[in-house]
Amino acid sequence: MKPNRSFTRILLLVCALALVLPAAAYAKSPYTGYIYNSQDADKPALNGYLYADSFDGYDLTSGSFKSPEDLFVTPDDTLYVVDSGNNRVVHMDPDTGAVITIYGDKEGKGALNGPKGVFIAKDNSVYVADTGNKRIVVYKSDGSFDREYGLPQSELIGSDFNYSPAKLVVDKRGYMFVSSEGSSLGLMQIRPDGTFAGFYGANHVPFSMTRVIVKLIASKEQRDQLASTRPPEFSNLFQDNEGFIYTTSLGIRFDQVKRLSAVGVDTLNSGAHRYGDYYMKSINGEIEHDTIVDVSVSKDGFITALDQTNGELFQYDKLGKLLFIFGGRGNQNGLFKTATSVAETSDGAIYVADRERSRIDRFYPTPFADKVHQASILYVDGKYNEAMKPWQEVLQMDSTYDMAYTAIGKAYYRQHKYKEAMKYFKLGLNRGGYSDAMFEYRKVYIKAHFGTIMTIVIICFILLQVLLRFLRKRKIARKKQEFLGTMKGGGVSGSH
Repeated sequence: MKPNRSFTRILLLVCALALVLPAAAYAKSPYTGYIYNSQDADKPALNGYLYADSFDGYDLTSGSFKSPEDLFVTPDDTLYVVDSGNNRVVHMDPDTGAVITIYGDKEGKGALNGPKGVFIAKDNSVYVADTGNKRIVVYKSDGSFDREYGLPQSELIGSDFNYSPAKLVVDKRGYMFVSSEGSSLGLMQIRPDGTFAGFYGANHVPFSMTRVIVKLIASKEQRDQLASTRPPEFSNLFQDNEGFIYTTSLGIRFDQVKRLSAVGVDTLNSGAHRYGDYYMKSINGEIEHDTIVDVSVSKDGFITALDQTNGELFQYDKLGKLLFIFGGRGNQNGLFKTATSVAETSDGAIYVADRERSRIDRFYPTPFADKVHQASILYVDGKYNEAMKPWQEVLQMDSTYDMAYTAIGKAYYRQHKYKEAMKYFKLGLNRGGYSDAMFEYRKVYIKAHFGTIMTIVIICFILLQVLLRFLRKRKIARKKQEFLGTMKGGGVSGSH
């Protein structure tokens, strides 16, 4: 369960925000900013994003939205909304509120049935996962029907496979990567001609020591049941500017977000990496799972993952380091009932679709987020020295932001200023960095004071030898005295 933050800490945070952000901006935020420190404990933090406004469609010529499922932002920053409840896709300009095109005919081949995903190709073709009709529909940019893709015929696809496309991306070759609801075999690769190219990037059943132990002592029926355990299925996918495909998965606690290479290997997580909330609620003794339902990656590589369970968004840098947490569940602006999708425009605005409230919420980064992003870009690129100044400015805004201390510590470490590095690693609670800096600092100190240290060692050695010689002489003298005493005592005894 997430630890409660005290009233005093929240009051301090509000005061800090008042110094950085306009009071009116903070008044729009119904959530208190927080983040996890290097020890995985949550603590107050300045908000990285604040709610700006919403689009429910009532002011649009297309009419109100109903149960939006997916969002897609094009290079010109226009927005595609999969308006699932109305069986259509709405292309709009979020800045002007103008509706550009509506995809999905009322009848005929272009009619949709509960669509859940959309992707815009380089040639402006609009690919829609028409989930209810178990197909992928392609529209021309003017909204007219072009073609469709049903279930590909292949021996690699079992006869009992339930083809229910929900999300998709299209690469530069025109290959479609499709997640099918209920499938744990991986993403389906479909060629432009509609033939099946194979499954891609399948998840694996997470390792469990309990499963291993049970398997050793279980009956055949129980072992068969264990063998039927299925890998987690994908909940969404996203393609970045470099062509990498990011996926989100359901039902696992680690590596819920992955970045797949051309051969389907995860290149984002080097080990078990935790995304989402570290302290999920416990209901009737069962700990809730966070439900990462979508991910968006900015042009600078910032990863924003959407957790439907708590309604929170978690933003990470290219290395998977947590930067911000914002959002939540509720009825106020900036909170969600059932968040389904996240997307980001080039100006840094983040859009979140809320199925239950049938609207799209827009968030803008705060000055604090802008400064963290500036520093993080330099830091991730290995430009630690150049990143020092913006990280120091981050600390002027929030003196408890651990990542800034660690980043500055690394900059000092690269400059061979190990004493200063130790100081910042300590402030950032970075034990590994502090240990490395201390090891190097000891080596430098010994090298710089080698003559003095050796002189002290030699003097100590000589003094030790003198002391040992003195102690030996005292010991010999004591034994001699004891011997003479014994002899004298023996002589007196013999005279009697």
